[in-house]
This record gives sequence, C-alpha cells and structure tokens, in this order.
Amino acid sequence: MLRLVNGAQTVGNGWPFWSSFIAVLAGALVYPMFADSYDVGNFAYFLIWVFMAMGLCLMWGYCGMLSFGQTFFFGVAGYSYGVLAIVLGGGTMTVLALVLAVLLAGLSALVLGYFMIWGRVGGVFFGIVTLSATLVLAFFLGQTAGPEWAIGEARLNGFNGMKGMDPLNIPWFEDETLYFEGASLYYLAIALIVVVYLGLRILLNSRFGNVIVAIREDPQRAELLGYDVRKYQLITFVVGSSLAGLSGVLYTSWGQFITPGSIGLPAAAMPIVWVAFSGRGDITATLVGSFLILFAFQTITVYSQQAALVLMGGMLLATVMIAPQGFVIGIARAIGRLFRGRGTGNATSSHRGS
Repeated sequence: MLRLVNGAQTVGNGWPFWSSFIAVLAGALVYPMFADSYDVGNFAYFLIWVFMAMGLCLMWGYCGMLSFGQTFFFGVAGYSYGVLAIVLGGGTMTVLALVLAVLLAGLSALVLGYFMIWGRVGGVFFGIVTLSATLVLAFFLGQTAGPEWAIGEARLNGFNGMKGMDPLNIPWFEDETLYFEGASLYYLAIALIVVVYLGLRILLNSRFGNVIVAIREDPQRAELLGYDVRKYQLITFVVGSSLAGLSGVLYTSWGQFITPGSIGLPAAAMPIVWVAFSGRGDITATLVGSFLILFAFQTITVYSQQAALVLMGGMLLATVMIAPQGFVIGIARAIGRLFRGRGTGNATSSHRGS
C-alpha cells in the first residue's frame, strides 16, 4: 500500500492503487447524476482549489521550497483572466483568456523565482519573500477602487472585487454555447485534475523527480554531482505556481468575480495547512486530503467562519506535534501495516497447514 518513490513515502502500489483510482474516478463521474445542482456546484468549487495544493506539494514536499506565494499567482491569474475575458469578449476568447492568464502567472513565477533562486534566497527566507509579494499584491489591489484603475472596460474595483467577466464557454453545435458552470464546470475540473495528477506522477517518477528530491535532501551534494540546482528549482517553482494560477482562473470563472480577500494573509496560509495536514511528501495524499479538508472547512463555515479558522489552526498544530509527515499518509501507513499483518498471518497459517 505504501512504497518509497524518489525518497518519499508514496500512497498506493500497483494494481490495488490503480483499481481504487479508477473506482473513485468512476464515482466522481456519475455523482452529478444523483446529486442536486447546488451540491455539484459546491463540489466543483472544492476541486478548483486542489490544483493550488498539488502545486505547493510539488514545490515544498518534493523540492523543499516552502512558498507562501500560491495566492499571489492565484491572484495574478484570476485578475488577468477577468481583464482578458472582459476585453477580448466571450466564446472561445475565454479559453484564450484562460491560457494567457496561466502563462502570465507562470511568467510572474519565472521573474520572481529567478531573483530569489539566483540570489540564493532559501529556507525560511524563501517563504518570507513569497509572503511579502502576496501581501503587496493584496494591498495594491485593495486600493484600486477609483475609476482610473481600469484596463479597457475592466475595472479592478478595489476591495469590492472585480466582476462582470464571462465564465469559460465555447461555441456548441450551430447556435448553442456551452458555458462551464455547474455540472459542466465540475466535469472540466475532474478532467483537468486527472491530467495534472497523472502528469505530475510521470514527472515525479522521472529523472527530474529524482533530482528535485535529491535537491530537497542535500542541495550542495546534488550540485557537487553536476546538477544545476537553481535550474531545477526554478522549473519546479514555475510549474507549481502555474498550477496555483490555474486555480485562480477557474475560481474567477466559477463565481465571475475575484476580490483581494482571496489573496491576503488568511488565504495565503490555507494551502500550507492543506498540504501539511494531508502529507507534503506525496501528491496522492495531497490530492485526497485537500479535497476532504476543503469539504469540512466549507461545511463548518456555514455555521461559523471563526470556528472554521480555529479548526484550520488546530489541524496545523496537530500535524506539527503528532504527525509531521501528514495525517493522510499516517492513515495510509496504518492501513498498509494492517494488510501486511493479515497477509503474513494468512501465509503463516497456510505454511502450518501444509
């Protein structure tokens, strides 16, 4: 049930894991057929944030770069999509707006990452710099309420948030348009998660994945072995940040608005909690755990937002003190030991019987 891949404990092994993956995917695909539209829309909302968590898992869990900048790139891409969707118009232009917005988030990560990584900013200071960039962006967007803060017909609107952009949509048949809202957005999120998850698994099990894990364990030794550590770190940072940008675009399309509140300090801390609680050393644990945490957080927020925030803090504290490797990985280890114990017991019984 658990195996060591690229120096990290990995949930799943062989056929049992992939059969479970197919079963969960099949259940996710048929879920909208039995649920009401409100619940489907909520589940689409939860899935949107998973890309950000997987990107942070790639950077922090596999490459050792703790970034508080996920919401920075989330905001860059979200606001970029809003501006481009309004300026370029609807239809296939919204798909072009998505692509350009994610590319802008990646370009921002390339510039910021270059100055940090080539400047030898590492450890806790890497987190401080990325957090500072996030807070600066949130502060800047908060003071853009005046009419002068506009790009074409797109107004930023300060703390009130930007709105008026079209959701993702494409022409469908002759006179029909497919809007990615509700069930269609849910299926789009599922498809993108499958593609991103499988792509990350391939990447992490390749030579590139071996190298970034080696950099996490001992960057000086990796450099002495002839690897360009800064290049690998920069690529990892750009990929992980672009995934946060994808979350930002889908969030903006989902609600047709975005505010500076989705970028500030509380929002910036959330991905850290999701990934730490789930298990930063495994992309599968992050995928599963983040979705479950988001579901629980949203359920509790309905009754009390303060209680939900206290729960998030408690979860992070419990993770640090009780399960530093993550609770999802810890549960998977316990299940793995249970199955191994049963297998050993059955083998012993068979041997005695013979």
